Amino acid sequence: QVQVVESGGGLVQPGGSLRLSCAASGFTFSNYWMSWYRQAPGKERELVARISPSSGLTNYADSVKGRFTISRDNAKNTVFLQMNSLKYEDTAMYYCKALGAISDYWGQGTQVTVSS
Repeated sequence: QVQVVESGGGLVQPGGSLRLSCAASGFTFSNYWMSWYRQAPGKERELVARISPSSGLTNYADSVKGRFTISRDNAKNTVFLQMNSLKYEDTAMYYCKALGAISDYWGQGTQVTVSS
């Protein structure tokens, strides 16, 4: 049974930090690109960051470059998103996605709210 479970969201003040985690099971994690997406109310879901199976390649949305860092631990089937210098506009539901050659899996999301 495939499971993709995000955690680590919450309420944080502007300028603060959060670390999201995404724990996966039921598929060969080390063969999958892993991505973080986010969706704010009334907006489309957007790609935030992605990382290759071996961690050799990463890509970021322009809006988060220099503030967010994606990483993964293939031994623990987990991908992380370190978010620093958070802004109001980072408020969204954050989703983890696993992308393989013939299948992809989504988590249920974790809410991040940036507010003073």
